[in-house]
Amino acid sequence: MFKNWLPSLQALCGAWLLVHGTLAHTADAWPANPIKLVVTFAPGGATDVTARLIAEKMRADIGRAVVVDNRPGAGGNVGAEFAAKAPPDGYTMLMATSSHVTNRSLYKSLPYDFVQDLAPVSRVAFVPNILVVNPATHRAATLADFIKQIKDPNNKTRLNYGTGGSGTSQHLSTALFTSMVGVDMEHVPYKGGAPAVTALLSDQVQVVFAPLVEVLSFIESGKLKGLGVTTRQRSSRYPDIPTIGEQLPGYEVALWNGILVPANTPTDIIGKLNSAINKALVQPDMKQRLAEQGSDPAGTTPAEFRQFIASEVGKWAKLVQISGAKAE
Repeated sequence: MFKNWLPSLQALCGAWLLVHGTLAHTADAWPANPIKLVVTFAPGGATDVTARLIAEKMRADIGRAVVVDNRPGAGGNVGAEFAAKAPPDGYTMLMATSSHVTNRSLYKSLPYDFVQDLAPVSRVAFVPNILVVNPATHRAATLADFIKQIKDPNNKTRLNYGTGGSGTSQHLSTALFTSMVGVDMEHVPYKGGAPAVTALLSDQVQVVFAPLVEVLSFIESGKLKGLGVTTRQRSSRYPDIPTIGEQLPGYEVALWNGILVPANTPTDIIGKLNSAINKALVQPDMKQRLAEQGSDPAGTTPAEFRQFIASEVGKWAKLVQISGAKAE
């Protein structure tokens, strides 16, 4: 009986050695080809700019081109699905953002699982949202003034807040703020963050919680006034602007981006990618270029990034619930 099983056993062992030998050879030879970095938003946005900065630095370290591949659509799900279903050979990376975690709660069903189908490599940066008002129409000098004014029972003026759409970070940041302050503001969703900022400049809305990079020039010119950032720490770009949490303890909405690869990518390749990313993030010119966008470098180990994502899933699910957001 054993003799009958022997050929099958030999074949099975041979197949196992072939597969694992091939993976080992692939990992040893990596990188033999250019590496694709999938960005799930259109060119020119904050995520795209950060991805191109990282790609440029990684190329110098790895010795192969790192090519940004923009695949926008469905709130970032088109590109994320593409990356999740790519071969786990180290030649496809995903530039993910906090919106990909949000999408797990925002959409009823997705054709990929962000947690199971992708392996974390490293977080890249934190990107604060900032509460901005139009100083020409709103006289609040500080965040405390703003909260006092909107809570004043004698103030009959109803404020509108603009966002880039239902379920966006602008929407969730504002929803958490209003729930903690105990006031209502009318949500006016636009098709993108830029139109929301334009509406604020023309007083069609009175408040926007905008990604800092989208309003830097308007803050610099004095057309908009920043009252508070949504992150736990103050922005390195504007250290004089307080965090909202300083006025509302417990408030925090930290946008982030980071790089993941398809699940089952060899761990030694993930280690090499992680090393290249973190080397890039500590370079002075990289720090400066991120700061110019209002971002702060936030590199991690793969394990730290995995743990961070696990904590983010519950946090963003709670924000979606508070906001009542639904996928558009």
